[in-house]
This record gives sequence, C-alpha cells and structure tokens, in this order.
Amino acid sequence: MALEHALLVALSERPAAGLELTRRFDRSIGFFWSATHQQIYKVLRRMETDGWVTAKTVPQTGGPDKREYTVTPAGTRALADWISTTTPRAGFRSEIAVKMRAASYGDREALNANLRELVADHQVRLTHYEGMVARDYPEPTRLTGQDLDTYLVLRGGILQETFWIAWLNEYLEATA
Repeated sequence: MALEHALLVALSERPAAGLELTRRFDRSIGFFWSATHQQIYKVLRRMETDGWVTAKTVPQTGGPDKREYTVTPAGTRALADWISTTTPRAGFRSEIAVKMRAASYGDREALNANLRELVADHQVRLTHYEGMVARDYPEPTRLTGQDLDTYLVLRGGILQETFWIAWLNEYLEATA
C-alpha cells in the first residue's frame, strides 16, 4: 500500500488540512500504516500535482492560512482502482518471531524483557481499540456503509492485538 491510498481514504471520509490529517492519521489509520508529518505533506503535494486532490486556502485567525485538501474525481477513481486490485497475501513475517526462534543462541532473559515490553505495548493498543469501539460503535449490529467498514477494521486491530498478547505471553510462560 502506498501512503497516497491511506490519505485518499482519510480525505474521502472528510476533507482536511495537512496538520489535521496528521492528527487523524495518528488516531486511526496510523495504527495500520504509519507516516511522518513530513511524509504526509510531501505526498499531499505530489497528489495535488497528479490531480488526485485539490487544495483551497482557508484563512485562520492568529496563524497562517491553511490548505484544506479534497479528493478529486481522479483521486476517487485512483482509490477505487487500488481497492479492486489483488492484495498480496500476507505472510507471517516478524523480526520478533526470528529472535524467539533463536533465543537458545543468545540472551533469553534480554529477549524476554523485550517481549514483556511488547506485551505492554500491545495491551495499550488493545485497550485503546476497545475504548474506541465502546465510544464510537456501541451497537455494531446496526452499522452499515463506512461506519461498518471502519468498525470491522477496528475489530481486526483488536483481534491482532489479542493474538500478539496471547502468543507472546504463551512464549514467556513456556520459557520462564
């Protein structure tokens, strides 16, 4: 996936200025695809040059004018074309899995300390996702359209974090 596609998704949901996009990205899409503030602005400029987005200047009081981006029909087509392409099959590619397999050849206690940190990180993310579900989707069976799509991706994040916590804890318990 290219950053352009993630930005097209965010802008299709709601037009935004670069700074707002960066904040929204950090709170939602950023859990699945990360980008720096600088990368986002660079890609937005390229997308504007390519005709995928258009920007209008919005005056602000107490600060410089901001550029608010909106998806163009060409951007909508590009996003639709990308959605319809075959996604490469995800394999289980994980640096931590290789380290776990190699633990007998190194410092297992250092690895286990790292694994405990990872479990804590995954727990924070899981708690965040579960809070988002409780706050934004209290009745998931009533969801349709974009709300249903967003909820189901959030569920995928919950299941992924649950997997990581369970698997890393299983390893830690077995190697204690």
